[in-house]
Amino acid sequence: VIPEASLKMYEKSLERVKVFKFLGIYFDAKLSWAEHINKIVEKCQKVLNIMRCVSGVEWGASFSSLKTIYVALIRWESDVEGMVWRDQQPVQGLTKEGEKTSYVLTDLHVLISIFSITLYVELACNGLFGAGNGSMIAAPDPNRKFTLQKAELVVFNRDVRELLTDFEMLVDIVKILEGEQRGFQALFTANEMVNLCDPANPSSFAAAQSLAQKFFAQKNGESQHVVHAMGHCHIDSAWLWPYEETIRKCARSWVTVIRLMEKNPEFVFTCSQAQQFQWVKSWYPNLFSEIKQFVQKGQFIPVGGTWVEMDGNLPSGESMVRQFLHGQNFFKDEFAHYCKEFWLPDTFGYSAQLPQIMKGCGISRFLTQKISWNLVNTFPHNTFFWEGIDGTQVLTHFPPGNSYEMKGKVEDVSLINTVKNNKDKGRANHSGFLFGFGDGGGGPTQLMLDRLQRVRDTDCLPKVQMSSPDVLFSQLESDSSLLCTWVGELFLELHNGTYTTQAKIKLGNRQCEALLHDVEVASCLALCKTDSFKYPACKLQELWRLLLLNQFHDVIPGSCIEMVVEDALKYYDEICTTGSRLLLAACESLGSTPGKGAGSSMAVLNTLPWERTEVILLPAEDAQTRLGAFHRQNATLKPVIEVIEPAKVVRSGTHQGSVSFLLSISGKSTIRQEIVLDACCPYVKFNTQVDWEESHKFLKVEFPVQVRSPNATYEIQFGHLQRPTHRNTSWDWARFEVWGHKWADLSEHGFGVALLNDSKYGYSIHENIMTLSLLRAPKAPDANADMGHHNFTYALMPHTGPFQDALVIQYAYNLNFPLHVFHGVISEPWSAFSVNSPAVILETVKQVPIHEMSVTSSNRFCPLCDLLERPDSIIPVSKTTSGISLTFKPFQIRSLLLIIK
Repeated sequence: VIPEASLKMYEKSLERVKVFKFLGIYFDAKLSWAEHINKIVEKCQKVLNIMRCVSGVEWGASFSSLKTIYVALIRWESDVEGMVWRDQQPVQGLTKEGEKTSYVLTDLHVLISIFSITLYVELACNGLFGAGNGSMIAAPDPNRKFTLQKAELVVFNRDVRELLTDFEMLVDIVKILEGEQRGFQALFTANEMVNLCDPANPSSFAAAQSLAQKFFAQKNGESQHVVHAMGHCHIDSAWLWPYEETIRKCARSWVTVIRLMEKNPEFVFTCSQAQQFQWVKSWYPNLFSEIKQFVQKGQFIPVGGTWVEMDGNLPSGESMVRQFLHGQNFFKDEFAHYCKEFWLPDTFGYSAQLPQIMKGCGISRFLTQKISWNLVNTFPHNTFFWEGIDGTQVLTHFPPGNSYEMKGKVEDVSLINTVKNNKDKGRANHSGFLFGFGDGGGGPTQLMLDRLQRVRDTDCLPKVQMSSPDVLFSQLESDSSLLCTWVGELFLELHNGTYTTQAKIKLGNRQCEALLHDVEVASCLALCKTDSFKYPACKLQELWRLLLLNQFHDVIPGSCIEMVVEDALKYYDEICTTGSRLLLAACESLGSTPGKGAGSSMAVLNTLPWERTEVILLPAEDAQTRLGAFHRQNATLKPVIEVIEPAKVVRSGTHQGSVSFLLSISGKSTIRQEIVLDACCPYVKFNTQVDWEESHKFLKVEFPVQVRSPNATYEIQFGHLQRPTHRNTSWDWARFEVWGHKWADLSEHGFGVALLNDSKYGYSIHENIMTLSLLRAPKAPDANADMGHHNFTYALMPHTGPFQDALVIQYAYNLNFPLHVFHGVISEPWSAFSVNSPAVILETVKQVPIHEMSVTSSNRFCPLCDLLERPDSIIPVSKTTSGISLTFKPFQIRSLLLIIK
């Protein structure tokens, strides 16, 4: 930055030779600006052949006259992320790993007329991918030091950079098309350019560039594959950095995108996650206003429709719906439209219920990429229809470049591979191309835009057009009759450990999902019973958004650093504290609370739509806890059998009996279990406490049962699906561990065994052995993952008949949604809702905002609505004196609006 003191001295023109340095020229306070410029030109002509190259960008000092001085820049190179602030506003992100190492001050002739410029550079103590050492996912190193390598005022020579980009793209084409006619043409062109180009003579650059332009201008035929290029900047809402740093990452990345849009009106950028927009709106309101302007222009395109890019497996069905409900409503409120595409490029698998949930939230298009990471099997499609467990289909696209952070290069990230990798050749002639630095943010660069501009229609390469998701999917839809269909889940053969790691996060998620469910049910009942009760809509929205945030695909899976875990557990504590208070308030409104001195009166709240009457069936199978490794077939299994405290009877009564024992897992870890039999309950509970201090170990419980079946059944969101219990094919073998929610079941004809849990998600059922994953001990990116004390419960439920007839689903709900006992007096037992079919689960009861609709004079008006709570008056609802009659297809989700007047 030009020192203000030197400029003041120049203004005075009194003192002699008080100087400052600019491009090797000492400025004399007595000289005029024109004389200074002449000295700059003279100096730079002598060092014309000295050019500094940083990350493929050339910065030169090549001038023949004042007209060739283009842009003055601050060049900043540091191994930390930074943000340039000017006039109290963020103006440019700085990330060396993201090839953003400069900030444009202004055209130099304008700079000359400015007396002072004050800039601030805000720095973070982390790079693009956190603050670990060595491995990319290493835990943050508190002793790591960061350095500033360069902070210089330089002049950018656009001609030099343009010429280098020409050479780079030509050389890539030579490598990719080796032995082909077009490759020879590229080699010949590059050779001719070298012959023409004289670094000591800038006037030779134009002739060389002309040869490159001629080559790139040779066009394709009409049948060539079309690549729809979209700028993208995947920012993990938390991963190797905490939530707080993500807020700054969003600002650094998006302000840079805005600067690119100002210079490149054709540039289109896609951006997901309503939470990140909300952060920027709160912390950087002026930047958010700029973003809204470019949203209106159609350049900055919100996509995805969800609050965050959540994990695709672990959130409950209702949580999945709320991700879309909160996300879509935010995009509608802020940008005046709903998203058309579900955008989830980076997550660890995709539930088979997602197509129906998407469709119910106004989305029929899906884009992802992560399945290309499969360890064993190559997924057979890039463009196809994905069909969920209820038969709902959505058009799905996997960009065949197999990345959501392309760089626009011919060789590296694969304009060519986009065509070669396309597994639906002949069926689809269009594909997406997401370019920009991602995961840690950063986004596109001017160099990427320049690369794509050169090859937008060049012979032997795919046609490239700057596009939007809507244009891409519209093209795919227009010729979709030939596309194949994939039925069922999209299972990622990688990251299976995420079903188990960070057990306290998973426990917090399950408990908070249940608590918010109960608060909403109780509050609706109180609203109906007490005129003075106020439904806590605003507070519930806050709590739900905290829960949804923690369902981000690197938080709830546990693939994050310890700082993120601390934030997540703090949010769960906030949800539990506030949610419990709201639940108590609703319960108190349902019954009058006795004053002091009154007798003790108790009331029970059941938030599930059935009575809790249960019968005892068969006793449980014997259980054995094993300490194993990641993959059972390659594991050294060590049974936990060393007894510290032998089994003893804890309770022996009419209603409950239990025994307890304490075992040693190792010299550092122990497990205490209380095995409980309740009267009128068909399952055996295992209340478990573990003190866990292991390294690279995996704790599982196995139940060898007298049941054999080729398939086992697992609960997923709003339904269940079957997976094989054998290893016949590579697709079967790759599912050595799978995910499920509250229960899994292994049944023969007439009987079976269900395995229930209150906070676990990882299962493995192989032949007749039922396994539940309990704890892990990885050391990266959180060196302390799962260390400490844990409490959880699982249960074994033998049953006769199919699991549906045995009410396995209902009993799994019972385990996860306990009855609430509170002080109060209820005049008589009262049931607000009941369902007359055990095949239908009344999942959620909540208050919704009043939508514009015609309300009849009746007290209860019950139109069906979609999952965004928008009425659908086309589908009739049959009402009788005893209730509402609905028909359901298997696994169908239906919503009703009930208006109480």
